[in-house]
Formats: sequence, C-alpha cells, structure tokens
Amino acid sequence: MKTSVKLFYWLPRIICMLAILFVSLFAADAFQSNFSIGEQLADFAIHLIPSFILLGFLLIAWKWEFIGGIIFTVLGLVMTPVIFYHNYSVNHFSVTQCVGIISMITVPFMVVGVLFIVSHFKHKKMGILRGT
Repeated sequence: MKTSVKLFYWLPRIICMLAILFVSLFAADAFQSNFSIGEQLADFAIHLIPSFILLGFLLIAWKWEFIGGIIFTVLGLVMTPVIFYHNYSVNHFSVTQCVGIISMITVPFMVVGVLFIVSHFKHKKMGILRGT
C-alpha cells in the first residue's frame, strides 16, 4: 500500500478515537460526593451512552468507509445547530463561545467523515476495497 493510502486509512480512525475519548471526558461529571458509589457508576454509564454510540459508528466506518464517512459527516452537520442552540439559548453563552464549543465537538467528526470518504475512494482507485 502507498504511504498516502496508509495515511488516509489510519488518520480518520485515530482522530475519531481521540474525539470519542474527548467526548467521554464529559462523563466524569457524574462523580459527585453526595451520591452513593452505585448511583455514581450508574450515572457514569448513562453519560457514556453517546460515546458508545460513536464507537458503534466507528466500527461501521472501519468496515464500510464510505457509509461511515457519510454517517460522521451528517452527524457533525446535524449536531452543529443543536449544540449551538443549546449553548446559546439555554446556557446563555456568547456566539464566539458557541463557535469554540462546536469546533471542539462537532468539527472533528465532520473531518473524520470526510477523511473516511477520501480513504474509500483512494482504496477504490488502488483496487483495494474493504468490507465488500
């Protein structure tokens, strides 16, 4: 395999894993001293549900790059206005704060989606199709 094909194979997977780990960090707010350890662990598991869903999408993308690329791109595009509205209207953040939050949470998944699609077409061009 050429170096560029290897790069486009691993880059979206690594970025996606890092982005999922970043999203998983938000589950740490489940640990509060005024709850029992059982309640805290249950809360932690509930807070990790988005990370498990993203991990499922990553597994799909690992097997079928084009479909996974579409999923991640659409996910990023759909979640951008949702996160913006929540932070602007509900949390009363400024527009620049909202854009910063969006760039940290949704943009990596849009980039991952585009990279998976590019990887798919690079493999197709090289005659190396995965998941077929």
